[in-house]
Amino acid sequence: MRERALSIRSEGPLKPVSTLRDFAPEDLVRARLQLSGKGLLRKPVAGVDVRGDGTFVPYRGAVRREELDPSRHETPFHLVRETLE
Repeated sequence: MRERALSIRSEGPLKPVSTLRDFAPEDLVRARLQLSGKGLLRKPVAGVDVRGDGTFVPYRGAVRREELDPSRHETPFHLVRETLE
């Protein structure tokens, strides 16, 4: 996941989008990378959004995503791993 996210970020920032409202690059999701863990009925899901400005935003949940705070982790990818374990 880390390798793919870094590859996507290396493509450069997205341009702002103006439709009914204006969206800055940090408001846009360039890619959503998602993994699922082990489970019998409902497997845990977590991943990373690669934003248009190149930032990584970790989250958990498939249908209702919850952004996670990566401040106590080395990288957002460590937090995704911890969430799935």
